[in-house]
Amino acid sequence: MKKAFLAIIFLFTITFSFGQKQEKQLQISKSIKIDDGKELLNQMTDSILANHYQNIHSVLISSNDKLVYEHYFGGYNRDSLHDSRSSFKSITSLLVGIAVDKGFIKNIDQKVYEFFPEYPFLKKDNFKKMLTIRNLLEMKSGFDCEEFNDTKDCEEEMSASEDWVKYALNIPMNNKPGEIWSYTSIDPMILSGIIRKATMMSVTDFADNYLFKPLGISKYRWTLDSKGNAMTAGSFYILPSDMLKIGQLVKNRGIWNKKSIISKKWIAQSTLCDIVITDFSFMKSSRSTIAFPQPTYYGFYWYREQIETNDFKDDILFASGNGGQFIIIIESLNLTVVFTQGNYGSFKSKQAFEILAKYILPSFKK
Repeated sequence: MKKAFLAIIFLFTITFSFGQKQEKQLQISKSIKIDDGKELLNQMTDSILANHYQNIHSVLISSNDKLVYEHYFGGYNRDSLHDSRSSFKSITSLLVGIAVDKGFIKNIDQKVYEFFPEYPFLKKDNFKKMLTIRNLLEMKSGFDCEEFNDTKDCEEEMSASEDWVKYALNIPMNNKPGEIWSYTSIDPMILSGIIRKATMMSVTDFADNYLFKPLGISKYRWTLDSKGNAMTAGSFYILPSDMLKIGQLVKNRGIWNKKSIISKKWIAQSTLCDIVITDFSFMKSSRSTIAFPQPTYYGFYWYREQIETNDFKDDILFASGNGGQFIIIIESLNLTVVFTQGNYGSFKSKQAFEILAKYILPSFKK
């Protein structure tokens, strides 16, 4: 009986010790997983500091709406305003959505000429009288301008004019609206005039009242023409941390601090991105071999592309600006990432996609 009792005690001791060992090993494996994630981000930082990735000004990462990484490079800091370039077009899309939500704009199939009665030529042109807000949002306006392939950039001439909206409306048409995707800063510039006319407010006041103030965005610089038109295609200087807020707002389907800023309907509609950009991939343009190139799709000034490697595949939604200004949303991981760079007019601006595939996404995979 005594021997049997001792055997039971011995068996219990072994089992308890083995259980403790298993629990300890589990805790170690969990800490290794966390540390491995941090280590990848440390490696990313070291690679940038070693100039393996050039002209990066900032990288910010929010996981589950908590800032988990914030680093500035090349003399930039958290108080440095940065030119968002064309990534601001995505914010313009949000402003249009707010104007629709609040009834200032009836719907996006309204004709553009309705907002500009002072320009009768819009109704006289067979194509311009067909032009809608939707056409502008989809980059299917038909204007004789094209920036994506550097074939006919109208932005420089527009910037030199006194009235950017009037200049944009005067550009000749090349295609019937709604048929051909042709990237141009003319389209969002016309939306600046539409927002102003529809709301009877300056675009700067409208954005401040309905988007920036609710998000706590107060430090920025907006470029205006001599007539007071706000540039809604770029040239908007913003803090990277505020770019992150924009990304979080979209990721959370228009909700900020439990308050709806933009309707879920608009977020879903504007980020659907069902327009394929022919023969183009951001990953391919980065010249990286880390991931397999996938096609890029366009929405209302938002992009989508899959990041696919041998180990994972993730769909990403993003805003993009010349030089490497990105607001990136990975919905499946509840992740928001911001890059600001100085790689203007260079394929190196797309290096953000290699960094994303090599360091950031693996750090947060479950």
